[in-house]
Amino acid sequence: MFDACMRQLPLVAILRGITPEEILPVGQALYDAGFRLIEVPLNSPQPLESIRRLASALGERCLVGAGTVLEVAQIEAVAAAGGRLIVMPHSDARLIRAAKAAGLFCAPGVATPTEGFAAREAGADALKLFPAEQFGPAVVKAWRAVFARDIALLPVGGIAPDSLQPYLDAGASGFGLGSALYRPGLGAAEVGQRAAAFVAAWRQTQA
Repeated sequence: MFDACMRQLPLVAILRGITPEEILPVGQALYDAGFRLIEVPLNSPQPLESIRRLASALGERCLVGAGTVLEVAQIEAVAAAGGRLIVMPHSDARLIRAAKAAGLFCAPGVATPTEGFAAREAGADALKLFPAEQFGPAVVKAWRAVFARDIALLPVGGIAPDSLQPYLDAGASGFGLGSALYRPGLGAAEVGQRAAAFVAAWRQTQA
C-alpha cells in the first residue's frame, strides 16, 4: 500500500500537535485534497486515539500511522490502534525490524549515507532525510547517485510548495510536510487550503 499511496501523491502529512477532536475533519480535508499518507507524531495529545479514529475512518483509503516513534512498545501500540506506518526521527535497526515484523511500513530518519544503507538493510521502506534544512538539493543529488531508485528519499523539515522542484530535480521521491501544512490551532478549512497548495505545486512539477 505504501507504494500505491506514493504513486498517487508522495507527500506525507505530519500532524504534530493534533488532538483526537480535530483529527477527523483535518484528515478528511487532507484526503479530499489528494493526500494518502498521514502521520500523527506520538508527542501529540492522545496520539493513539487520533490514529485509531483516523484509521477507522480512512484506513482503507489512506496509509495512517505514527511519527516520532522511539520504542518497540510504541510500534505495538500503533499497530493495535490500526496504524500501518511507522516514522522515526532517527535510524534504529531494532525498531525498523520490529515494524517490519509487525507487518507495518517504516520510514526511519537518516542523516548520512551510512545510516541510510544500514536502514535499508534492516528493511526500511523509505528514507526520511531529516532535517531537510541540512539536505540541500546538492546533497540529495549526491545521495541519489548511490541509492537505487527503488528506495524513496523523502526530505522532511522546512519544505514549502515553492521548494519541491529543486529537490525533485535532484532525485527526491517525495516529502514529509510539517508546520507549513499543519500546526496546532489551524482549522480543517485552512489545512485543506494549504494541502491544495502543496498538491498544486506537486502537479506543476509533473507537468
